[in-house]
Amino acid sequence: MIRWFTAGESHGQGLMIIMEGVPAALPLSEEYIGVQLARRQRGYGRGGRMLIEQDWAHLMTGVRHGLTLGSPIGMTIENKDWANWQEAMAVEYVENPSQEGRGRRVTRLRPGHADLPGAMKYGFADVRNVLERASARETAARVAAGAIAMRLLEEFGVKLYSHVISIGGVAANVPENIDWDAVEESPVRCADPEAAALMMAEIDAAREAGDTVGGAIEVIAENVPIGLGSHTHWDRKIDGRIAQALMSINAVKEVSIGPGREVVNQRGSLVQDVIEPVTDPDNPWQRKTNRAGGTEGGMTDGMPLVARFGIKPIATLHNPLPSVDLDTGEPVQAHFERSDVCQAPPAGVIGEAMVALVLADAFMEKFGGDALPETRRNYAGYMATVGPRQVYR
Repeated sequence: MIRWFTAGESHGQGLMIIMEGVPAALPLSEEYIGVQLARRQRGYGRGGRMLIEQDWAHLMTGVRHGLTLGSPIGMTIENKDWANWQEAMAVEYVENPSQEGRGRRVTRLRPGHADLPGAMKYGFADVRNVLERASARETAARVAAGAIAMRLLEEFGVKLYSHVISIGGVAANVPENIDWDAVEESPVRCADPEAAALMMAEIDAAREAGDTVGGAIEVIAENVPIGLGSHTHWDRKIDGRIAQALMSINAVKEVSIGPGREVVNQRGSLVQDVIEPVTDPDNPWQRKTNRAGGTEGGMTDGMPLVARFGIKPIATLHNPLPSVDLDTGEPVQAHFERSDVCQAPPAGVIGEAMVALVLADAFMEKFGGDALPETRRNYAGYMATVGPRQVYR
């Protein structure tokens, strides 16, 4: 089982990640993780924070001479903006904190954020105690953890991709065969160049109006082996685990495995994935379609795993919404904290990380192994049995 935790605040000293369950002898480097962190920082519609940060995960524990040790992996990511927040976010007790500039107590609640429920839950009189941890800055730590999961899955041929399928009502015409290199070059991570131009115009219009826009993203995992997850318990179903992981990303309000709502109103004969006769012993159990998104009965079915999620427009607006003050309950304009105009492009990278973490956990649950060679043997032994029973038993 792979477990991972993150810690850190948006303007604190940095982010911390602890990850356990990764087998020993897995090649891993800071440079590999850095590629994924850099992908998260790009995207049309990002705010000024990305001009400050140059995210890099420093591997502190669990790796020696480029190979994992099987012990917990510890990483840190520096917040370069901490230099501007040292007094406001000081760890030590401050008897009379400044009420000027960044040190000023935040009481103007932001609709759509964690501000109000968080302040009520923990009894805070300063919303900064909530918004710092609730910030999407935490997703940098998720991407670092997800990169390790991707590194493990790569050893078994599993690859993850993502692309934006809509922004602000502009929908992409997704080609049957996606050029993933072109997606990486697209400012909005879209496979349809014409739609990409319209998406950027939509982001520009929202920025001019002091507003924000959301979007929808698709994550695809290829070469996922059949049988990850389980039908036996509700919390072991792979599609449920993926849905929870994606829903946990900031501002996500919708998740589907495969096309989702596009099939719910159709007849059953039109939405199932017909199983084809086995003619290639090295490639059994092929389907004509993948409408189920690569899962059946809570398990992967051997087809590409496809998950879609929708991210709402960011709740921090340059043109703030009407709100109320935490102290008085009287009308005010909502607090403004520097933010993006659109998070859909980087959300795809975060989505890849979250899906990778779920798949890696399910992978180790299925195949086990304290070191990578043992996991390889277990995987190979299982894959040799995947096929018609009279042939492969």
